[in-house]
Amino acid sequence: MKLEGKVAVITGGGSGLGRRTAQLFAAEGAKVVVFDILAGRAEETVKLVEQAGGTAVAVTGDVAVEADVARAVATAESEFGKLDVMFANAGVVSRGGVPSVAGGEHVEFEDLTDADWQKVLGVNLTGVFYSCKHAVPAMRRNGGGAIVATSSAASLVAYHNIALYSATKAGVNGLVRGLSLDLGKYGIRVNALLPTHGMSPNFLMEPGAPVVGQSYEETAGEWNPAYSPIPLKLGRPPSLLDNAKVVLFLASDDSAYMSGVCLPATDGGTLSRVAMVFEEDGPHAAAAAAAAVDGGQ
Repeated sequence: MKLEGKVAVITGGGSGLGRRTAQLFAAEGAKVVVFDILAGRAEETVKLVEQAGGTAVAVTGDVAVEADVARAVATAESEFGKLDVMFANAGVVSRGGVPSVAGGEHVEFEDLTDADWQKVLGVNLTGVFYSCKHAVPAMRRNGGGAIVATSSAASLVAYHNIALYSATKAGVNGLVRGLSLDLGKYGIRVNALLPTHGMSPNFLMEPGAPVVGQSYEETAGEWNPAYSPIPLKLGRPPSLLDNAKVVLFLASDDSAYMSGVCLPATDGGTLSRVAMVFEEDGPHAAAAAAAAVDGGQ
């Protein structure tokens, strides 16, 4: 019961990491405000929490709209009396991002529009700003609190076709570090997790798509660590829960003396290695290396 008696707001709580974290927070004793742009998704998360014996309420809104975020925080105080934890989790990928995974069409950088930029900026960075801005007064009234933001490994290293997304996530890291310095005097901690693996396919799907409830890796078929590009060869794929447990750590008193930390989550050693492929990385890598030799390269 690491969050017993605590009250949390989770943005993007209707699916993916947000939903899984809402379930985990509630199981650890928190009362949860599930904030999502899709009412049905938020309500379904509340239903799952309540079925497991937890307490939650749904709020529908857009994190890119300041009044909506303010309403979510006001709901936490009106329904549960306070706010202890803000999990600023909502995010979107930039148009054309990761088309091979999403089945979408590749978009050249120069063809992206101002509307494309404003959308990803509004959700991924402005939404975190609004979440922090409106959480802080409530936390000050409460004598302190913890803000956790979902950043990304893409804030540290490059991924193809998501430069706009990467820029906004790097902005989240800077905001987290700056706020940790400014808000520490109020007993407010501000940290971020930077997932690499174990995130939901819903992130790349249309907003109304059914909630998958599993990670990319869990939905990719039978797991064989020998074929995984992740350096850490565990006997199971990374999951949403692996990331949710990092959120729980940053939101709870287990990290009571941590602030301004941008913590890589579920990276499995990926961020520590070079891009070169070695034979011991698995049969897929060995086959590729052999093909390159046979081709005279």
